[in-house]
Amino acid sequence: MKLVLVIESDETFDRVAYYTAAMGFEPIRYRQVLKSMDNLDEVDPALILISAQDFPRDWKVLLQFVRSEGPKTACPLILLKSTQFPLEATARAFYLGVNGLVAETLDEPQEITRLLALLRGLIPAQERYRFCRYFEEEWNRFGLVISHPRTQGLITGRVIVISAAGIAFYPDTLAALQDLPVEEDLPGCSLRAGEAILSPVCRIVHPGRVLILEFRSFPDHERALLETYLQGRLPC
Repeated sequence: MKLVLVIESDETFDRVAYYTAAMGFEPIRYRQVLKSMDNLDEVDPALILISAQDFPRDWKVLLQFVRSEGPKTACPLILLKSTQFPLEATARAFYLGVNGLVAETLDEPQEITRLLALLRGLIPAQERYRFCRYFEEEWNRFGLVISHPRTQGLITGRVIVISAAGIAFYPDTLAALQDLPVEEDLPGCSLRAGEAILSPVCRIVHPGRVLILEFRSFPDHERALLETYLQGRLPC
């Protein structure tokens, strides 16, 4: 499934692309609104995301152009908004036909959950085992503890999103992340999936208030155990 991302900021693009690519979307980036409009027929995307912060006026042009071609169900469009996005602009966006609004920083669990909820309906049911949205219900028993490789301190927090490929993690405190290496293997990780305690080697691929880590490796058959547990959580 092709996904058009109209985003100028590299940081925003990297973060959004991580979540969407992990769910089976093929992100296609444009830094100019007019260029994205020229290529929409050829690309034929399943979804469009545009940054209102990068394009405070032109997002309306793109939205009206897309809606002139078809209804909201034909090509959903999600607006990435800044913290200064005014209430009247939100009302205007929904009036024009936007499918949803999400804070583009994606630095709070509820914003990640909102984005995944908007995306989930576009994913074929047979592919959903590749990711799982984490809910705080007792039966979805995920947990992660990271051993800081330099201080040996334990970093605890909440699992926000988990898949067979990686995890989004919301640490309890920012202080615990000091000097935590990025793009280096973190061998001291303990992952709970149901009753199983797994020992993945992780790597931070996107730092921030919400850490995005990829699973580099698992001992023995532990990856298969995780995938089996994820499949059992459906529907996510």
